[in-house]
Amino acid sequence: MKNTYDIIIIGGGMVGLTLACALGQQQFKIAVVEAYQPEDINLEDDYELRVSAISKSSQQILQHVNAWQGMLKRRACAYQHMHVWDATGQGNIHFDAAELGLDSLGHIIENKVIQFSLLEQCLKLPDVDWLCPQQVNEIDFSENQQTVSLDDGSTLSSKLLVAADGANSMVREAAGIDINKSAYEQKAIVAVVKSTLHHKDTAWQRFLPSGPLAFLPLSDGSCSIVWSAENQRADELIEMDESLFIAELQSEFENTLGKIESLSQRALFPLVRRHANEYVRPGLALVGDAAHTIHPLAGQGVNLGLLDAAALAEVIMQARTNGKNIASLNTLRKYERWRRAENSLMMYSMSGFKNLFSNEQATLSLVRNAGLNFIDSLGPIKHKFMRHALGLEGDLPEMAKIIGW
Repeated sequence: MKNTYDIIIIGGGMVGLTLACALGQQQFKIAVVEAYQPEDINLEDDYELRVSAISKSSQQILQHVNAWQGMLKRRACAYQHMHVWDATGQGNIHFDAAELGLDSLGHIIENKVIQFSLLEQCLKLPDVDWLCPQQVNEIDFSENQQTVSLDDGSTLSSKLLVAADGANSMVREAAGIDINKSAYEQKAIVAVVKSTLHHKDTAWQRFLPSGPLAFLPLSDGSCSIVWSAENQRADELIEMDESLFIAELQSEFENTLGKIESLSQRALFPLVRRHANEYVRPGLALVGDAAHTIHPLAGQGVNLGLLDAAALAEVIMQARTNGKNIASLNTLRKYERWRRAENSLMMYSMSGFKNLFSNEQATLSLVRNAGLNFIDSLGPIKHKFMRHALGLEGDLPEMAKIIGW
């Protein structure tokens, strides 16, 4: 094992591995430290409960690091349509990939599939060391060198340390970086359901007063559900027996896909908005959930993290090309300025959507229903909204851009 690296990445999840692949392809010496060994799926097994809606820009990033085909050969479901409607009125909006000349709006993929497909590529790169399962015991931060002590007694050092270790980041805490944190006062229930009707390659979302309910298409015709509800309502739902939960789910989804025939186990997650006060310090950068977490109502969490990884990789590569220090504050602040603005916009947009839709005020109900129908009727505005949501425009890293857009 090489103990001295250009970059140490703490966290071998989807975002950390994407960054490792992008930089490892460019002959940076990388160590990835991960506590839990990822496992490949068995195609005969049930679907995992945690899935992600991968945007077109994220697809480009994953193709760039050669991991996309690994996902397609396992399990991934392309969807061509998205239908959103409000439970308190007649407002609705429908998105169609064909309107933009696209083959799909995105893909629903199990997190486990994304992670393992990325690891598969990482293990092929001679400049990337995969250190797993390993726990970090201690980190010594300094301006010119970061030193990481692992639980097996080994010590690693690098110019740059990247925190990709999730919402409760140990690296962020060790560095003393504070976060701006506020609870959404909602929890998300996730499960997999099979209905009598096929999902029609459509992502469905109904806005209920207590929170949004999404049915996300899976490749065998079943759906992954993400039901966000106010804390008390969510606690009640998770405690219900299967038949009562299914009855509630069918009612709230208006039987859109017919009768629900089967339900997997359910899991419950509290929803919290977090935003680190600093993304970078000399020799340190935060990416993905270590830097920010948002409401899942638009499925943008992992997409923001992958864009972080692509942007940081681009900044680091440019610095090396220009003979600059890849770990200097001057270099890393380019990444922070770039991504903080984009992430803040998405975070506050999601908070606004959540506050607008998660209530029963008559005036707001009228406004949002009229707004949904108005946008749906105006092609150019709807298409502009679609392009931004799909990652087809905005201040994108080069590896996220689609040729021709």
